[in-house]
This record gives sequence, C-alpha cells and structure tokens, in this order.
Amino acid sequence: MSRIGKKPVELPAGVTASVSGQTVEVKGPKGTRSFKATDDVTISVDGNVVTVEPRGKSKRARQQWGMSRTMVENLATGVSEGFKKELELSGVGYRAQMQGNVLKLSLGYSHDVNFEVPEGVTVTSEKPTEITVEGIDQQLVGQVAANIREWRKPEPYKGKGIKYKGEYIFRKEGKKK
Repeated sequence: MSRIGKKPVELPAGVTASVSGQTVEVKGPKGTRSFKATDDVTISVDGNVVTVEPRGKSKRARQQWGMSRTMVENLATGVSEGFKKELELSGVGYRAQMQGNVLKLSLGYSHDVNFEVPEGVTVTSEKPTEITVEGIDQQLVGQVAANIREWRKPEPYKGKGIKYKGEYIFRKEGKKK
C-alpha cells in the first residue's frame, strides 16, 4: 500500500480542480496547470479534496498511485504559492544581474555568460551575489536553477562557484609542503 497515495490532496482556498478523462486541471491565483495521469490510476474530485486510487493490484498501478498523488499536490502548491529556488554566488568578482530577459553572469571566464530565461519562470537578482528563480512549475524552476548552477559548480577547496542557498560544500584540505 502506498502511504503517500492514501492521503487525499486538500486544495487551498482559491484553488479549483477538474478532471476530464485522465487529465487533472488545477486553477489558482497564480495560473493554471494540468497533468495527464496514466490509465493505472483513477482520479476523482469531491469539493476541495482530490483523491487518487489505483486500478488493480499490479506493481505499476501501485507505483503510479503515489506518483500521481504527488503530481496533483505539486500542481495545487504551484498555482497557490509557487515554487522558489535561491542561488548564491561566492568568489572574487562573481556577480549576476538581470537585463531584460537575460541573466548576465560574471564567473571568472574571459567573457560574461548570458543566460536566456525561459518562459514560465521569473529570475531576479536583488543583490549581485544572489539569484532567485520562481515559478508555478516545480520541475521547470528546478531545471532552470540547475542550468544556472552548471556554469560554475562550487569547488571543494575554496568553495567558489554557484551554490543553492543553505547547501553544504564539503571542503578538502589543500596540498601540504
């Protein structure tokens, strides 16, 4: 039995859900998102509660049960609160600034890195050493943050690079004479 799948998804105030076939559409103050579930689960809406049930007792049905419930919960969270990832730049001369729809990063290369921000995500840089990625799609927010971080991952000797806020960087000891 799926412990996650058994829990019903309670929709926050101002959020509505509708099911047509295997597609769940969730509307909220921040926008509209939808998810198409597999045929292994049954999704039903009763007032402000969405329940997911497996069809049959196959292993695939049990796997899809918990995953589908989590996807519906993420839709509800996204359209009500949204998702946010914060990045920090550490290193001498490392800075970021937004210019229109392009994030300009100075990361110690001979040139600036211009990162084009995709549709559906908002990137802000309040301070030159902090980047905030926000949006209603959890997967897209995480992917954009990972793509920005990919330009200069934190290195273990001095900790220079782009890291997630609160991330611990395992430090190594340098060479000894």
